Amino acid sequence: MQDLLLQIFGTLAVIMLIAATIGLVGLLAMIRSMRDIQVPPNADFFTTLRYVPLGLVILIDLLDFGLDMLSAPIVWIVLDRMGLHALRNRAAIEGLLPFTGSIPVFTIAWIMTRLFNLGTPDLYYARPTSRTPPLDAEPHTAYPRRPHLPPYESDEQEQQGGRSTYAPTPRRPQPNIIDLE
Repeated sequence: MQDLLLQIFGTLAVIMLIAATIGLVGLLAMIRSMRDIQVPPNADFFTTLRYVPLGLVILIDLLDFGLDMLSAPIVWIVLDRMGLHALRNRAAIEGLLPFTGSIPVFTIAWIMTRLFNLGTPDLYYARPTSRTPPLDAEPHTAYPRRPHLPPYESDEQEQQGGRSTYAPTPRRPQPNIIDLE
């Protein structure tokens, strides 16, 4: 019986160590990629969850599973660096509660936020993509297009050699400036 308990606790300790390592390394790597997310100022918990990716909340839960109460200061510092203050406060409280590490609280909250449309979506603070201009950019004005006309207005003009006003003119050859002789 004692050997079985030692084996169970040893396996659980290895799993927790792996989860803590993946969570810590993942959160540190996620700091760089999260700089482009623009969360509205004074956003509540669910609104902030609408802007963060699922990977971040999974990494927070992995770190909380691996370190339990010791994860609170690490998560506090990392989420503070990311500017996610609403998540930081909840993660610290959840991290300080003993024996809640095995429950993926933030992953469940992220899924519930998506399913029940919790939080307030604000399109002004949407995540920038390759097609959206920066917030301080000037509005783009398009140049008017020239109407598409055939090079000759009629077949008679083509036969006579006349050109319409929109037909391209042939280019003259440029003189050779460098003469070696």
